[in-house]
Amino acid sequence: MSGWVDFAAVKRAVSLETVLRHYQVPGLRRRRNRVEGRCPIHRGQRDDSFRVDLDKNVFHCFSCQAGGNVLDFVAAMERCSIRDAALRLQRWFSIASPDRLWAPVSAQLAREKEGLNPPLHFALTNVDYAHGYLAGRGIDRATAVEFGVGFYARPGLMNGRIVIPIHNGRGEIVAYAGRALDDRVPKYKLPTRFHKSLELFNLHRVIAAGGKTVIVVEGYFDCMRVHQAGFPGVLALMGASLSPRQESTLLERFERVILLLDGDTTGRHGSRTIAARLSGRCPVVAVHPPDGTQPDQLSSTAIQELLKHRTSDSF
Repeated sequence: MSGWVDFAAVKRAVSLETVLRHYQVPGLRRRRNRVEGRCPIHRGQRDDSFRVDLDKNVFHCFSCQAGGNVLDFVAAMERCSIRDAALRLQRWFSIASPDRLWAPVSAQLAREKEGLNPPLHFALTNVDYAHGYLAGRGIDRATAVEFGVGFYARPGLMNGRIVIPIHNGRGEIVAYAGRALDDRVPKYKLPTRFHKSLELFNLHRVIAAGGKTVIVVEGYFDCMRVHQAGFPGVLALMGASLSPRQESTLLERFERVILLLDGDTTGRHGSRTIAARLSGRCPVVAVHPPDGTQPDQLSSTAIQELLKHRTSDSF
């Protein structure tokens, strides 16, 4: 392992409680702000020698006298240096290291000046594709795995959310959207420097499918449900409006556009506006879901009924 490491950032990002779960230490008991049990470092017999103060994020073993912070704990478990412990934690929990953050700065700035979202230099790992939230939204495991969508429990910006990778047309991940499991605000969390108006969600898969007709929906889950219903040529605006960059991409890449925006006031208005902009430049058809509904709330059969005779043989 090599590279720079920010020890303070690692200690802030990762709790001892999280690391204990990572090691799957058995027999630990939690009492308010403290965890105690058998020491996993020297594997002693006493079941109360090892204690963790969750508020202070420190540990101590009264038998082997090991103690310290999360870096000290990993170093003791792995029999490695503090630096190597920090590098391991960065890798295990997808913590961006300074070399990741700073090395590509000049390239990143150049891409931003060109009006491009720079690709990420990491990918989130240990994503749960079988989380109950996805089933509740009608997303099956095969679709979740294909789209890389699932629950993320590790530390970081997306902790405790459903993560949705967003790719550019070349297939590079440029951001993750994080969907809250409840009514927390924001419902969707995105990196501050990411510009969704520059991307079309699922564009790289649609390009790979090779069709000349494309279905356009509003949201991530709309896109996945339509794809799951048997229409791989579907992409999402990540909203109800069409940016100039998105419009240019549609006109350059496809010969025919089918609009399937939400069945609410915003969606209806968006369909009319987008259809008016594209009319005369390419064939465009607006398909409307029932009033007050959106595509991800419809069954696969209902989606197929809406789109039959609309997609010809382009898919």
